[in-house]
Amino acid sequence: MSLLDTLLGLVTGKPADGQASTLQTALSGLLSQSGGLEGLKSKFSANGLGDIFSSWVGMGENKSVSADQVHSALGSEQISALASQLGVDPSKASGFLATYLPKIIDKLTPSGQVEGGGDASEGLAALLPSLLSSMGGDEQKPA
Repeated sequence: MSLLDTLLGLVTGKPADGQASTLQTALSGLLSQSGGLEGLKSKFSANGLGDIFSSWVGMGENKSVSADQVHSALGSEQISALASQLGVDPSKASGFLATYLPKIIDKLTPSGQVEGGGDASEGLAALLPSLLSSMGGDEQKPA
């Protein structure tokens, strides 16, 4: 089953068995392997993308990121691991993250700050249904 099938099933409310948990597990693993939100922030900053990551956390508009930038920040090993979990090509995994990582980080940081020591995977589990239903929209944080 493709990533698109998984997302479509979740968005339409008719997921196949295990789709939501597969996506949640893959995204939680990405956060965990990166050292949580702080680690992810550090990876993006180390690759000259700190301002982009900060825009996702902050209360303003989310800056866009390209698949190549995501790949550069996370590295081939992490992208390949995510792609393997989702059953897609690594370039599709990078594209998926480029599209949805800004929204995910935005939703995981409602206060406009990266909270140190928090378990982002718990927040991810809570926000996944609403995130999936809003993936077509461009919701903004309240000012």
